[in-house]
Amino acid sequence: MSGSMGQEPVLVIHGGAGTIVRSAMTTKQEQDYRTALAAALEAGQEVLIGGGSATEAVVAAIVSLEDCPLFNAGRGAVFTSDGRIEHDASIMDGATRKAGAVAGVTRVRNPIRAAQAVMTATRHVMLIGPGAETFAEAAGLEIVDPSYFHTPERLAQLARARAEGRLELDHDGTSRSGAPASSDDKKFGTVGAVACDALGNLAAGTSTGGLTNKQCGRVGDSPIIGAGTWADNATAAVSGTGLGEAFMRSCAAHEVAALIKYKGLSLDAAVAEVANVTVPANGGTGGLIAVDATGNIAMHFSTAGMYRGVVRGKGGPEVDIYKS
Repeated sequence: MSGSMGQEPVLVIHGGAGTIVRSAMTTKQEQDYRTALAAALEAGQEVLIGGGSATEAVVAAIVSLEDCPLFNAGRGAVFTSDGRIEHDASIMDGATRKAGAVAGVTRVRNPIRAAQAVMTATRHVMLIGPGAETFAEAAGLEIVDPSYFHTPERLAQLARARAEGRLELDHDGTSRSGAPASSDDKKFGTVGAVACDALGNLAAGTSTGGLTNKQCGRVGDSPIIGAGTWADNATAAVSGTGLGEAFMRSCAAHEVAALIKYKGLSLDAAVAEVANVTVPANGGTGGLIAVDATGNIAMHFSTAGMYRGVVRGKGGPEVDIYKS
């Protein structure tokens, strides 16, 4: 099922959910985030108004966010306990339910492009580690030295987490022991995008560096189809951000679609239930964004804030950070 031909396309993005409060941000920091979110929306919008597919728009928006060091994806991603940066990403096409994902990649400049290549150029859904990198290089994707992703802020964040012996839950600013993270550790997060194109076709994508000081080899929900990413024209395209383990135990992104399909919930009600009830019941916090084939959108989060934005047709980008 898809929407009518020639409908107004819609793009929704997120840049992570967490303990994001106005009092902890300078005016310049807030403006930098708003500018980066708007740039990602405009990148995807250009694809959509040019007649491009929802999948292409999702990739364009996420590439913009991966290239921005403000977010925990691509350049500026967080470090593992052994000082590496391991990226995870996935994408799903709602028209065909084809999907692609990569996990634990360290040298691919834009992990979302690698996920897209897995979807379009292999018979598989997920590739991991060195095998995924070898494939990405053979596919002509840009390969960089791992140091490209390093930023001083993330190195300092790792040092603090190591000194305090904690695993930084990057999205909600708390440690595994429940101790609060320092204020500048609370504002970074997984990135994602969902889109409905002019044909009513849907797509969703998600990209992340995971958790600061995470165990080497840990994989969260972002590359897991049905957990961090889901798209099906019959229900919705969904991308999540939060504590990955809770999203995996919840099958959070797919749960939104299931509530629509089997319980008859509206898109907004389904996203609200998963963000505010299902994920917390499984031990985590976070948020989800979603769009359906008629262009309805939903954005809900159980945290203090979520970097987010939407653009419709040729309209201007609308971005927000804090709870209303």
